[in-house]
Amino acid sequence: MPQITNHLPTAELQALDAAHHMHPFSTQADFQKRGARVITSASGVMLRDSEGEEILDAMAGLWCVNIGYGRDELAEAAARQIRELPFYNTFFQTTHVPVIALSARLAELAPGSLNHVFFASSGSEANDTNLRMVRTYWAEKGKPNKQIVISRWNAYHGSSVGSGSLGGMKGIHAQGGLPIPGIEHIDQPNWWAEGGDLSPEAFGLERARQLEAKIDELGEENIAAFIAEPVQGAGGVIIAPDSYWPEVMRICRERDILFIADEVICGFGRTGNWFGSQTLDLTPDIMTIAKGLSSGYQPIGGSIVSDEIAAVIGACEFNHGYTYSGHPVACAVALENLRILDEEKIVERVRDDTGPYLQEKFRSLADHPMVGEASIIGMMGSLALTPDVSARAPFAADAGTVGYMVRERCFANNLIMRHVADRMIISPPLVITRGEIDVLIERAWKSLDKGMADVKDAGLWVAG
Repeated sequence: MPQITNHLPTAELQALDAAHHMHPFSTQADFQKRGARVITSASGVMLRDSEGEEILDAMAGLWCVNIGYGRDELAEAAARQIRELPFYNTFFQTTHVPVIALSARLAELAPGSLNHVFFASSGSEANDTNLRMVRTYWAEKGKPNKQIVISRWNAYHGSSVGSGSLGGMKGIHAQGGLPIPGIEHIDQPNWWAEGGDLSPEAFGLERARQLEAKIDELGEENIAAFIAEPVQGAGGVIIAPDSYWPEVMRICRERDILFIADEVICGFGRTGNWFGSQTLDLTPDIMTIAKGLSSGYQPIGGSIVSDEIAAVIGACEFNHGYTYSGHPVACAVALENLRILDEEKIVERVRDDTGPYLQEKFRSLADHPMVGEASIIGMMGSLALTPDVSARAPFAADAGTVGYMVRERCFANNLIMRHVADRMIISPPLVITRGEIDVLIERAWKSLDKGMADVKDAGLWVAG
């Protein structure tokens, strides 16, 4: 594995990091108490830290390194583009070859009439674009009152002012004056935690019909769009019951509400198809993309837009954009990433081979006495931790206390798993092999054992 060997000692790196680097979604004081783990190199699904430890990355970085680490082809694509045209903007009636080629390729891959792309540098930016775009669309259609966007509690659509408001993370809403006006939320389709005595089918219908009830409450003439992830990612890999999405699609079409599918995590092979919307038979008017578009090798995101919306927006001057919309280097890297996904048939492999194998092995973790549910679709899964499986009971401790303890055991076992409250989640690189899946499951089981012992030793094995 390639590695940087001439770096400062780990303790010095950690001290510099704590002194000057403000980390996202972190309590900065924690880095003064205990330094960050310093990652120095990576190859395939494995990371190496500054102490030489090799770590299996079951989160693909941050849901994004779909083709794995260390692909020289993407480095070479970036270098070629930097030498030829390192930057030019796409404002003022100009364009360039990489953005033209990437737009055309995405139109080929996206389902239905999604044939137009507005580029950004992240999913957060793209969802900010979507908020402005759907409101502008309806205003241009002579319906300026259609301003409200409905989302779901526990959804994640980014952390900027607009995208953070669209999401339903209450911790994000607690800071910075969010949510902004014109955003409403309904409940998530999390049967395991919130289904009570309802069957999954009945619960899915009840949660879908909350959308219709919210439309009736606010007035159809005031609703611009409904935004949702096909599978809630950062909310804990929440897979809706089968009854949920058909009912949501019916409501959006019957009530003249645009549907935005946030594919930032689900896109580019994660669910066994190019897009989660294809896996779940959804028909979005806009798809938000990022992360797997470049496998994280370059920051790039965007909105893939239907013919109808593009025609309306294209007829007016849409006063919106970013300096790096369609950055040529990012576009060149994304094109090479899509070529690899296509030519190496990585999406098909996830659908037909390694995906089913991971699903089988991951579901076996439900046999662990601390796991109440092992849910997985494609290559994204989650474990619901509980002290009482039969009752689907939460722990009495504050949400996330137990999940954090298990996450720490994973890190100690050189396995990157993330915790969301008391769910443990995975989203490994799509190139993970069967042998590496076996290692992932073995380390996960060991971490659950150790974590459960820690929870019991701390007196936290109590149902809430």
